[in-house]
Amino acid sequence: MTLLRRVALVVVLAGSLVVGLWAQAFPRSFYDDFPGAGRVWVAVDGPYNEHLVRDVGGLNLGLAFVAGFALVTGSLLVARAAGGAALLYGAPHLLYHATHLDPFDAPDVVSLLVSLTIAALAGLLALAAPTGEPTPPPDGAAAVRR
Repeated sequence: MTLLRRVALVVVLAGSLVVGLWAQAFPRSFYDDFPGAGRVWVAVDGPYNEHLVRDVGGLNLGLAFVAGFALVTGSLLVARAAGGAALLYGAPHLLYHATHLDPFDAPDVVSLLVSLTIAALAGLLALAAPTGEPTPPPDGAAAVRR
């Protein structure tokens, strides 16, 4: 697995783990206080719903698990699955926030869009970064290993 793909997986793992643990363990705090440091990105966008916040936490923990599993095993196939999942989550999340910026001041707009762009790009890189290895012939055994 290439260094670029590993870095992308670390970004997916770290971001998903922070969001997942916070939203799952402390849903009200996640709603009121995310991303921290006195900034508020969740509460400005609708009423509190513990069920939805915990769902976000659980789904992020699942994504963190798959990214971590890919890193530990070195499996290109699992890395691509983690990247695809992160991209399917991250791209619509970025699009939503990019089109709903009214509640945020300028520093939050920049921080929000940069962080969500990094998350989506990490998913894309984990999914599609070159392998750094020649592509083996398409026989059954090679396809299973990849």
